[in-house]
Amino acid sequence: MSTYAPRLRAKYKNEVVPGLLKEFNYKSPMQVPRIVKIAVNQGLGIAVGDKKIVDNAVEEMTLITGQRAQATISRKDISNFKLRKGMPIGARVTLRGAKMYDFLDRLIAVALPRTRDFRGVKASGFDGRGNFTFGVTEQIIFPEIDIDKTPRIQGMDITIVTTAKTDAEAKALMAAFGFPFTK
Repeated sequence: MSTYAPRLRAKYKNEVVPGLLKEFNYKSPMQVPRIVKIAVNQGLGIAVGDKKIVDNAVEEMTLITGQRAQATISRKDISNFKLRKGMPIGARVTLRGAKMYDFLDRLIAVALPRTRDFRGVKASGFDGRGNFTFGVTEQIIFPEIDIDKTPRIQGMDITIVTTAKTDAEAKALMAAFGFPFTK
């Protein structure tokens, strides 16, 4: 029986931990920050009129992440947006473990470089607690999505949650994985 280990998990163990141990003078390898989960979210305000948009977004997000996405529903009525409580208005998925590392690997190596006029991701998305959020304007940058079968191009928010205490530690962790920040 062969056990599959994601490439970035091995890179974390063999390269990232020793590098960050030296850089931040941690006393133990257990103090080195790690990625806990990746949350992918797609808000579809236009879906108020058509439920098929949400179903299509759930299917696309399932293809992109490799894990079944779920539809998000509204929590309250907002008459200005013609929104009723319980209506589907988005799609989300939370990745952990091997699927998280696989998604991050595909995001860094394949999807982000396919973005039009890509110069890197701005490092302004850190929240002060070591978590990083950024937006992707088109879901078609992922190779799993067939452009011809996509009815509309939509963006998504990706949040990477880490155990880092500060933004500097989190940025060093992401950079060690090869995340393309702008210079």
